[in-house]
Amino acid sequence: MPTNISPLATTPQSTLPLASKTILVTRAAGQSSQFAQMLIDCGANVIEMPALEICQPSSWHSLDNAIANITSFDWLILTSTNGVEYFFERLFATGGDARSLKNVKIAVVGEKTAQCLQTRGLRADYIPPNFVADSLIENFPEELTNKKILFPRVESGGREVLVKELGAKGAEVIEVSAYQSCCPKSIPPSAEVALQSGTVDIITFASSKTVQYFCELAKQVFGDNSIDNYLEGVCIASIGPQTSKSCRELIGHVDVEAVEYTLSGLKQALIEWSINS
Repeated sequence: MPTNISPLATTPQSTLPLASKTILVTRAAGQSSQFAQMLIDCGANVIEMPALEICQPSSWHSLDNAIANITSFDWLILTSTNGVEYFFERLFATGGDARSLKNVKIAVVGEKTAQCLQTRGLRADYIPPNFVADSLIENFPEELTNKKILFPRVESGGREVLVKELGAKGAEVIEVSAYQSCCPKSIPPSAEVALQSGTVDIITFASSKTVQYFCELAKQVFGDNSIDNYLEGVCIASIGPQTSKSCRELIGHVDVEAVEYTLSGLKQALIEWSINS
């Protein structure tokens, strides 16, 4: 008898915690499948509506220049899997490899980011206790005065608090564009039909950018009318405080916020909401 079957896989569909719930997942194109499957395993009907596309920056110049001078840095900070993937893409493209970072300490934000780094054969020297950038600053393991830090990040629209706070503690932070995010041009037909028909029970958001771009895409469905009128009865589920802030500002409400700021944490929060609602 197989021993690797999830307990949920043998549970009758009708008794699964998210049974009968239709959930719209707005993660970036190519990044939603794992989360979608987690929800499906809990009984949900999942409709994917990518509200974010990740692509290379408008120029590699600043990142390539930083990589060429990588030995001058004390720390490399990576706050997302996108940051890891695009940084190493350029490191390899310019003739470097993991050994180029032997004298550079690496800090990451988030379990998934740490796992992504491990696939490159490296372990983070520091992972903050909470999966948010603010926690990285509060718990940094050494004095930051005169430390030179490389921060590959999204080209525009990212949060500025990390750079400001590190600078306030005496660090020299070099920000470089490693990737950019943009709004997809269209909505999958299945998502458009679900939104128009009002059959969506829950919409999940894993970043502030997905909230912003979802609202832009939703104009294709609702026109320029106020989106919160159409989504008043829909459960808005957020992965963490900053995403929740964007939900309140742009959609008008948030009903579920993950306690642990991960996709697993978001799934668990949805299960608890479903049980108690």
